[in-house]
Amino acid sequence: MYRTHTCGELRLSDAGKTVTLSGWVQRVRNLGGMTFIDLRDRYGITQLVVNNEDDNALSRQVKELGREYVVQVTGKVTGRSSKNTKIPTGEIEIILESCKVLNSADLPPFTIEDETDGGEELRMKYRYLDLRRNPARKALELRHKMALEVRKYLSDQNFIEIETPMLMKSTPEGARDFVVPSRLNPGQFYALPQSPQVFKQLLMVAGYDRYFQIVKCFRDEDFRADRQPEFTQIDCEMSFVNQEDILKTFEGLTKHLFKSVKNIDITGDFPRMPYADAMKYYGTDKPDIRFGMRFVDITEVASGKGFKVFDDAAYIGAICAGNCAKYSRKELDQLTDFVKRPQIGAKGLVYVKYNEDGTFKTSVDKFFGEDDFKQWCEMCNARPGDLLLILAGNKDKTLKALGELRLEMGNRLGLREKNKFAPLWVVDFPLLEWDDDTQRYYAMHHPFTSPKEEDIELLDSDPGVVRANAYDLVINGVEIGGGSIRIHNDVLQQKMFKVLGFTEEEAENQFGFLMNAFKYGAPPHGGVAFGFDRWVSLFAGMDSIREVIAFPKNNAGRDIMNDAPSPISKKQLDELMIELKGEAKKNVL
Repeated sequence: MYRTHTCGELRLSDAGKTVTLSGWVQRVRNLGGMTFIDLRDRYGITQLVVNNEDDNALSRQVKELGREYVVQVTGKVTGRSSKNTKIPTGEIEIILESCKVLNSADLPPFTIEDETDGGEELRMKYRYLDLRRNPARKALELRHKMALEVRKYLSDQNFIEIETPMLMKSTPEGARDFVVPSRLNPGQFYALPQSPQVFKQLLMVAGYDRYFQIVKCFRDEDFRADRQPEFTQIDCEMSFVNQEDILKTFEGLTKHLFKSVKNIDITGDFPRMPYADAMKYYGTDKPDIRFGMRFVDITEVASGKGFKVFDDAAYIGAICAGNCAKYSRKELDQLTDFVKRPQIGAKGLVYVKYNEDGTFKTSVDKFFGEDDFKQWCEMCNARPGDLLLILAGNKDKTLKALGELRLEMGNRLGLREKNKFAPLWVVDFPLLEWDDDTQRYYAMHHPFTSPKEEDIELLDSDPGVVRANAYDLVINGVEIGGGSIRIHNDVLQQKMFKVLGFTEEEAENQFGFLMNAFKYGAPPHGGVAFGFDRWVSLFAGMDSIREVIAFPKNNAGRDIMNDAPSPISKKQLDELMIELKGEAKKNVL
């Protein structure tokens, strides 16, 4: 046996016991007469002590220990004269009697401590070392606990966990598929699932009325902090339910996770916000409602006054930043630079300071008078001491830019506290979105999303205004997940395919197996899928989901630890009957 206790287990009540610990050397401190060693494992840190004068052989041995050496030690537990209240084992130390080096270690490329000196790329390259750090360990423990609580709650609600295939048919609607060549079927390919969507609907046809799965999904899309090529969903589906049933069920799951994991009680029903209002007042379909600063449309009162920027704009929107009239010119210039960044896309920023004395200081006083500024402030519920920030231009682009500016102001004013949570449902999404390049409609969610019953007749005459029976759970401006009531009627599904531009042959080729199943009695059903990585990172207070995934990819979709993706041999390509073209030929091993 390598240990009798872990490095986070011993307390003052264990004083006098002779124990054996195993772990990694965090640090060695030689203070002349005494040598102190911090020994670490997954459970914590225990201090070891060697009296250099009492045992010269042992003291010489421990002086040779380096960071991250793996050792087994035996000694007696005693109370510390100088207690460390910052760690659970801080009241005791081990008077060392023996030390055995189980494995030596090279000096690690960064310090394995809470506040490390390693940048993200370096830490991800040596992720197996990074995972020894407390923040990484706590993130994975949080992930484990949340998964347990998800399974507990859903199992208590009569859901059954069922695995679905990882190799499936390619259905390239939405994000790109990752495709897998089939050696046994030359020239044919599997796809890795973007979600188990069709399988969970088939499970509803099969009579499994409450299904869930914590499942890996794959999407070949551009990456950012909250995206990975492979990610984890809490995937759920229910039969004989309407939208209200689903929202209530998964409000329950959300409240259960907050209580069991964060010890936070969330009471009452979650707010419901129509998609149209989310865009109108926040410029996004995932609004952060921890703070106000809603948009005010001042287009009618601000245009036509000779200021060309406003006169030529389709939309003029304002937000009110409370108690910010004192902002300096430098701070206002910083905000202007922020909105002019390429990823924001605004051409400039107009401000109106509503000074404490009731006067106004603005960037456009050549074109507008005091009555205009007073009217804008009244529309925005601004008070003396507040600051109006105004953007103008194309409506969709300006709404998006104003949304980014609102979040930036929320950050600057400390209104986006990580320990404050504000969940809501965004509902009544458009069913379809138009693409100018291809001149066709695409499903905003997926082709199986049911339209609102009262909007079905508009599919023929005005499909662009049809609302979906769909919903997203948003917490603190993060889209945690979403879903919809599904189409379970094959006639309506065929109509949906037609609106999306599928020929009968294309619909049969991609989704024939599902449509065939619907002929055998598909129940009304609907579901939801939550981004598990996002949910864990939200609870952990981290901005990137990479920090809560054991072995993540970087922003280029690469695993820099094991150098994937990587070339394969010509023999493998030949077996798969694949020939590379152009520059890709150079990658053949």
